[in-house]
Amino acid sequence: MQKTFGAEFRCIAGCPERFSLARQVYRCPTCGDLLEVAHDMDALKTRTSSEWKSLFARRTADLSYPNSSGVWRKREWVAPHVRDENIVSLSEGASPLQHVPRYGRQIGLENLWIKQCGLSHTGSFKDLGMTVLVSTVAQLVADGSKIPAIACASTGDTSAALSAYAAAAGLQAAVILPKGKITTAQLVQPLANGALVLAVDTDFDGCMELVAELAERDGVYLANSMNSLRLEGQKTVAIEIVEQLGWNVPDWIVIPGGNLGNVSALAAGFKMLTELGLIDKIPRVCVAQAENANPLYRSFQKGFESFEAVVAKDTAASAIRIGNPVSRDKAIAALKQHNGVVAQASEQELADASARADRAGLFTCPHTGVALAAAEKLIADGQIGSDEQVVVISTANGLKFGEFKTRYHESTLAEVAKPHLANVPIELPREYSKVRETVIRFLDAGD
Repeated sequence: MQKTFGAEFRCIAGCPERFSLARQVYRCPTCGDLLEVAHDMDALKTRTSSEWKSLFARRTADLSYPNSSGVWRKREWVAPHVRDENIVSLSEGASPLQHVPRYGRQIGLENLWIKQCGLSHTGSFKDLGMTVLVSTVAQLVADGSKIPAIACASTGDTSAALSAYAAAAGLQAAVILPKGKITTAQLVQPLANGALVLAVDTDFDGCMELVAELAERDGVYLANSMNSLRLEGQKTVAIEIVEQLGWNVPDWIVIPGGNLGNVSALAAGFKMLTELGLIDKIPRVCVAQAENANPLYRSFQKGFESFEAVVAKDTAASAIRIGNPVSRDKAIAALKQHNGVVAQASEQELADASARADRAGLFTCPHTGVALAAAEKLIADGQIGSDEQVVVISTANGLKFGEFKTRYHESTLAEVAKPHLANVPIELPREYSKVRETVIRFLDAGD
């Protein structure tokens, strides 16, 4: 007889307490460390690896709700505590895994892939975790809990995801943003969805302190990645990559790192795949940080012997401008598990890498530019072999960062002295001869 699937919160430091996923708890009351979601693996193992693969394949072919969501197709592995009637989904996940051979060959790699997590409802991978978190709150409310609002600190993408899913569920959302440090396209998303938007004169780390205090004192439900439910949705990225590669594992995954929940989510996904017998190896992982917000990189340079927060400086990769990441301990554990490395990218390097990828048909956000620049460095110094298979995680849609693109091509991007691939319009009068001359000159230059 098949056991009932279930999960609970556990302390990552090994404290013995266990907590229901219905409880508003984000840190271990005993030691203060973060929690993680632990699944009943014995119950999950009552199905064979072949049975899980067949089930996921059937759900992929069946686009009825909630199977239209890449996250909820894997619901037993993600959120078995949420009843189907309380799922709040905006058809997130199931994002393309895109082969980019032209760009790959330019940087010395034939087998390069981009996991397009930004092709989601609000334009970032944050949707993957938010569907799980908001669905949990919707179920709590349905069961009689009094939750005044869901709140988050954000550099843009988290606030967009929270506001959209809260609006879909009919729940109140409050977002705290660092004033003047997110793009207009990001700011308008929570405004449009009717969230309470607070622009505070501080950085992300200051916003995070405020929202954590609101959760502790006033009972708002915390929606940042220190809430482990977010990571359960985000771990489906690992599962989807393997599934899309025919249940094969790439050699490397390169992912941008800010608050650092994403890399621990990846590791959780690969761990589950391994324990349930769907794969027999795991990839190496590179966490890519902007040089102007690089506390994990600095810790890596010292062998993770210590970790010191930094005051993050301005960076075009605004979503990862975080100097004191909440999930650092989880990230370090994940990197050790995956024989991982940490690389950094300057503003010049991330902008040029993004532009290079765009010349091969992409349109990448600056955070993906950080990951691409890191991959280029690892290839150049031989850490990634030319015959290895590499997946770069694209975390957001480039259309949300039009100003970054515009300023690059106008040569006005901060700390980018010479944009090597800048391309600007050529203004001409309405004269065929001048138009023809310019077109011919352009074609001849390309020969």
